[in-house]
Amino acid sequence: MCCASGVCGPVVDPDLSRFAADLDWLAAQGVPVDRFNLAQQPQAFVNHALVRAALEQDGEACLPIVLADGQVVSRGVYPSREALVRAAGIPAAVATPSLYTEAVAELVAIGASIAANCEPCFKAHYDRARKLGVSAADMTRAVETAQTVKDAPARAVLALADRYLRQPDAPEPVAVAKASKGALLPMAAPGDSCCTPGSGCC
Repeated sequence: MCCASGVCGPVVDPDLSRFAADLDWLAAQGVPVDRFNLAQQPQAFVNHALVRAALEQDGEACLPIVLADGQVVSRGVYPSREALVRAAGIPAAVATPSLYTEAVAELVAIGASIAANCEPCFKAHYDRARKLGVSAADMTRAVETAQTVKDAPARAVLALADRYLRQPDAPEPVAVAKASKGALLPMAAPGDSCCTPGSGCC
């Protein structure tokens, strides 16, 4: 990924998103956390003997690799919050479990698929959620929540159109519209459609 959040790119990486949240939680508990990206900070991987040896032996298959106090805690997977807590030596009483489970991550991804109108994404996350034991009822709620959020701007523009069209003395459309850099564009000529060149829309 190009960033540490796990939400960039065409598909959300729920494991990386969960791991990023767990590391933020560790930092909030006063645990120093440093992260390195092989593409952007290769020297950090070369300089650490254990990491360099793992890369020489297994290549990138050993990544992500997590170390605590100079020892490898995990490799090839993003460890759970519980594993990070043990490695950091945080008392169990302080370590509240994360609500962001794999099942929750798939529900979030299902909602994002609906918002993005991405059929392959929905099918993939539906399959993963089903394998994790997520019920059809919970997936339906995720879809309905996403659709509600998605429909909000559509409802708003329809309400705007309704206000204009119900007023017999509604003002005529403004003659010009501002372009992105402050220039003026002519409004659509009769017969032009929205978002066509010269329409002044979008």
